Amino acid sequence: MFNKDSKEIITKQAETIIGPQIKVKGNFHGQGNVTIEGSVEGDIKTTSFLLVGDKAVINANIEAKDAKISGETKGNIKISGYLEITSSAKITGDIEALELSIEKGALLNGNCLMNKNKIATSPTNS
Repeated sequence: MFNKDSKEIITKQAETIIGPQIKVKGNFHGQGNVTIEGSVEGDIKTTSFLLVGDKAVINANIEAKDAKISGETKGNIKISGYLEITSSAKITGDIEALELSIEKGALLNGNCLMNKNKIATSPTNS
């Protein structure tokens, strides 16, 4: 669903960018596209697209419409649409998504649920 240039395109369209040298503690809620290249500790919610860069470190529960994860995450991930997990991703936590792709080499320690009826009623899908 995303091509090689998707990171560049989404970064340019991102409403919020957390750069590689930035560390955020606290809950983060928004409606626009979010790119995270740094460190976040707390909950992350957006009703749009979330891009987690390959050097990002996240200790948070995540909710988004669509997401591409390349970095390290610890926490549950709930995506109401499409979730792409790249080969550099290291995920510890449960995943819930409507559609999912996992590249060879990715690390996933947790449960995975793909339940169209349950996700369709998610508050991030409003």
